[in-house]
Amino acid sequence: MLGDENGFPVRLLTGPCARSAPFPISGGAARPLYSGASDAERAWATTRVYAADPERLLRSTFRGMMASRSDPNRAATQEESLVSTVNLSIRMFNGLVAGAFLLGAAQVLAVDPPTDSAVPSSAEESQHWSYRPVSRPQVPAVRATQWVRNPIDAFVLAQLEERNWTPAPPASPVALMRRLYLDLIGLPPTMQEQKVVSEDVSPRGFDKLVDQLLARKGYGERWGRHWLDLVRFAETNGYERDAIKPHVWRYRDYVIRSFNEDKPYDQFVREQLAGDELKNATSETLIATGFYRLGPWDDEPADFAEDRFDQLDDMLNVTSQTFLGITLACARCHDHKFEAYTQREYYQVIAIFNPLQRPQAGRSDLDSPAGSHLQLAKVKQRDLAIVQQDGQIHAFCRGAASHFLEKLAAEEVETTLPKTVIDALKVEWEKCTTEQRQQVRSHQTRIVTALTPWLDQKQREACQAALSTIAALQRETPDLPRGYFFVESSPQAPPTHLLLRGKANSPGPEVQPGVPQVLAHEPLRVLEPSPRTSQRRLSLAQWIAGADNPLTARVIVNRVWQHHFGYGIVRTPSDFGVMGAPPTHPRLLDWLADWFAHEGGWSFKKLHRLILASNTYRMSAAWNDEYAAADPENNLLWRRSYRRLEVEAIRDSMLAISGKLDRSMYGPSMYPFIPAEILEGHADKLKIWPKFDERQANRRTIYAYVKRSMIVPFLEVMDLCDTTRPAPERLITSVAPQALTMLNGDFVNRQAGYFAERLVTQAGVDTTAQIHLAYRLAFSREPTIREQDQIREFLRSEALRRSEEKEGLNEADARHYALTQMCRVILNLNELVYTD
Repeated sequence: MLGDENGFPVRLLTGPCARSAPFPISGGAARPLYSGASDAERAWATTRVYAADPERLLRSTFRGMMASRSDPNRAATQEESLVSTVNLSIRMFNGLVAGAFLLGAAQVLAVDPPTDSAVPSSAEESQHWSYRPVSRPQVPAVRATQWVRNPIDAFVLAQLEERNWTPAPPASPVALMRRLYLDLIGLPPTMQEQKVVSEDVSPRGFDKLVDQLLARKGYGERWGRHWLDLVRFAETNGYERDAIKPHVWRYRDYVIRSFNEDKPYDQFVREQLAGDELKNATSETLIATGFYRLGPWDDEPADFAEDRFDQLDDMLNVTSQTFLGITLACARCHDHKFEAYTQREYYQVIAIFNPLQRPQAGRSDLDSPAGSHLQLAKVKQRDLAIVQQDGQIHAFCRGAASHFLEKLAAEEVETTLPKTVIDALKVEWEKCTTEQRQQVRSHQTRIVTALTPWLDQKQREACQAALSTIAALQRETPDLPRGYFFVESSPQAPPTHLLLRGKANSPGPEVQPGVPQVLAHEPLRVLEPSPRTSQRRLSLAQWIAGADNPLTARVIVNRVWQHHFGYGIVRTPSDFGVMGAPPTHPRLLDWLADWFAHEGGWSFKKLHRLILASNTYRMSAAWNDEYAAADPENNLLWRRSYRRLEVEAIRDSMLAISGKLDRSMYGPSMYPFIPAEILEGHADKLKIWPKFDERQANRRTIYAYVKRSMIVPFLEVMDLCDTTRPAPERLITSVAPQALTMLNGDFVNRQAGYFAERLVTQAGVDTTAQIHLAYRLAFSREPTIREQDQIREFLRSEALRRSEEKEGLNEADARHYALTQMCRVILNLNELVYTD
């Protein structure tokens, strides 16, 4: 047996066994990862690799020993010679592991392949825990009943008591307060908020605090950002042109509002998947379907047919991962190698998205008015009435315009009207282009004002009456917001074919809409087309959002748990299949999923209250050597794990601490500072990135403009998610550029300066008062005696060094410089960027 660096066993089959027929590939047991070699290759040195977890196998380094399972002691006598002679390499075939070759091995051991009974069948895969219906298990009985505040505690404690373990003691009131603020709104508590919380630190007092924080607008900004990670939100298309996605910020605002309004999750799902197909469709629900258009988009593809299916694959991938936590996209070219999803089922889901119309050449149709069929009809009727009034104004003004244009040509009058408007005045209304009519309409009042000297009383009154009528029409039927979304051009869905090897130019048999059989107790109920759309996406949305779907509630409950604890009950939050990690607390997950979909009414805020009221959440991070040795990853939740904040919470916290945070919500995105050298090479720098406006840039980071080809350096280096694919969890790195950015970066140094000014303004020149205020603002606590002594010594030495560097510098300026450096140090402490 060959072991990887983690001691993970790998079985090598060589010799006669290499000629055996391929074994079925199935989850949870040994797997053959090689097929298709010639007899000559097999006769030379072919091997088969079997592993319970191929993904882990690939991540590991092949090393160790080789031996038969029946004789593990044999390895001890052969390890030394084998390690020096074995050179194992992996060849790739069609993106899969094709085989493992033992090159120059001195000794080869033949072992029998696994029996058929050791390889799970498709029927067994269908009984995978996440594919089974959700049911609410009985809450377990525990010995330490006094620790249990709600069923969550009972499930967690039951597993701890099986080992005779006890949970960590509760967190201190200060730690719990800061934890709640950062978890729910992503900001530290203000001085006044700290004072209010300190007046009632009882469990019920913290329950009230949870309610208050969930009612804050900042809740939607904090938790909306988690959702935007999943749907790969960005405001440009990527690729070489990286063109703008117009009005896509409206989708971001829709998400924030949905969380703040506590929109039921099942409704949230339906609106994003089929907001245009709902009976009560509105501008908001149409904007929600911008979900489909958030990913990268090649607006100049070399092969339009292939690009079309790439786009459909992106829709399927983000939908299946985000809402169902499955890797269905792996079945595009062949049946899924490890899950019970067939290629045919993949294209049945593609058939659901196929009616969505892709924008054609040109960019004028990339965004559209967002509204229901009735709303669009009313706006169209209003526009026809406005066009008539526009024509009347233009007709009355034509005569006056000729006089005005003559005077203008003779330079006897001046005007601020754009040239495009002046050119439009030269043309009869019936002959005006659409663009010219838009120019006249947008400048009507200015046109009438400019032409007034050449209008008689009757013409002036007629023009004013027309302007009043237009204003009344616009008040009665306002313009619809512009959205960025796909539309279905017809209720008649185009045919969808299974593509051989996933190639657009190799169509196979036609398929009908459907979902993977392993996930559905019965075939998908496809609704009849409406007069406007195929209703296929609404059919899918109703199935996903149904209370009997085995995955939907489990997946989203796990995601909420993940963002409160740092990791989910299932450690692979977007892979609940047989290749994903099993749940650490399976009964707790099912209890939460069933409660959320039924008693909780799909309410996120109710779920937060339940989790945050538990003693499991309110534990401290107290260490226990014995428990850590047995459970180093804290799978059993015997303590609270430390976790680093996301870059948005780090940046927003710094702005709040410095006193510069702008809490303005919604609307077009702001542009954070980008160093000039990054913009070098762009002919029109202001078009790529507008001039830095610090006041606007001090808004919360969720409103930062996300350009795929030019991520803001501070956000990128601090692990902003990859916007090209769904990001179920943030990659947490610890690299040198992060330390350099935090110490020397423009943003942190500017905030350190503002922080120092705030300390002087609010605490005066008293050093002790400044230190106490700094710690209260940054960490919500008082500094220890040791910390105070260290800070005082730091301030003294920094002021002295500055005075020596700058001759003639007065003492006050030297002290302020030292104070600024102290603030910079505080903003760089781990305590600021980690929560326990």
